[in-house]
Amino acid sequence: MPDSGAPTRRLVHVGFGNSVAADRIVVVAASDSAPIKRLVQTAGERSQVIDVTFGHRTRCVLVLDTGQVVLAALSARAIARRVGLSHEDDGA
Repeated sequence: MPDSGAPTRRLVHVGFGNSVAADRIVVVAASDSAPIKRLVQTAGERSQVIDVTFGHRTRCVLVLDTGQVVLAALSARAIARRVGLSHEDDGA
C-alpha cells in the first residue's frame, strides 16, 4: 500500500476501549482538586467535556489542545505512563 504522506497519530488507551491522540494531550491531572473540578464545570458549560468513564468514578482529567476536557476512570499516573510523561524519578 503506498504511503499517503499523512502523519500517523499515536493513540493512548484511556480505558474501556477509548483512546485519545497523544499529541493532543496538554495536561494529565488527578480529578480531585478544586481547580480541576472548576475546569471541568466550565468546560461542561461550553459543551467541551468528553466523558469516557462509562459510569465509573472519574479519576483523571485530560485537557486537550483543542480546549476539550476528557474524563477518564484510569488514574493520572497510569495515563501519564502510557503517554510517556511519567516522572518516576522525581518521587512524586
